[in-house]
Amino acid sequence: MEIGGFEIHPALLDRPAQEALVEDLRAVLAQAPLVQPETPRGRKMSVRMSAAGRYGWISDRRGYRYSDTHPAGTPWPSIPEAVLAIWRRVAPGARDPECCLINWYGEGARMGLHQDRDETDMSQPVVSVSLGDDGLFRMGNEERGGPTRSVWLHSGDVVVMGGAARLRHHGVDRIRFGSSTLLPRGGRLNLTLRVVT
Repeated sequence: MEIGGFEIHPALLDRPAQEALVEDLRAVLAQAPLVQPETPRGRKMSVRMSAAGRYGWISDRRGYRYSDTHPAGTPWPSIPEAVLAIWRRVAPGARDPECCLINWYGEGARMGLHQDRDETDMSQPVVSVSLGDDGLFRMGNEERGGPTRSVWLHSGDVVVMGGAARLRHHGVDRIRFGSSTLLPRGGRLNLTLRVVT
């Protein structure tokens, strides 16, 4: 399914694959715990973040940027093979990702409309994997403003943002907390895979 250049793969991951992926992510987060970032203006973000791969994306008073270390100063863990397999399946021919950003949405968390533009090579896609509670994904335009479209993403759905959609604004307006039983305490995990350099 394609909406405005966003390539959506509903239910790409079945329940056993989702459960196995969550276990892989638990191992990653044991090495690189989730943190609550703040914007350069000092406002706390509502999501909690971590990463795997050569780089992680971080935000603090110094700005938005990629870093080769966790805010605690330790290197990021490797991207799990199961995550790389998803990338290779939906983005054949693309270079392997250098960052797997892990966002955890609790009750009331959201992500405002934004562009992924801190990467060097915009010819490479961004791939998003949804796990856990449903998230209302909003898709906009390359320029701010104008009409947007929204779709509920469910656990196991994968979105590819490449080509015309690579620099389009997108965000998550809200989650349906408790709509999935994948994560024992509820919430939504979102993985975004990117080629950074």
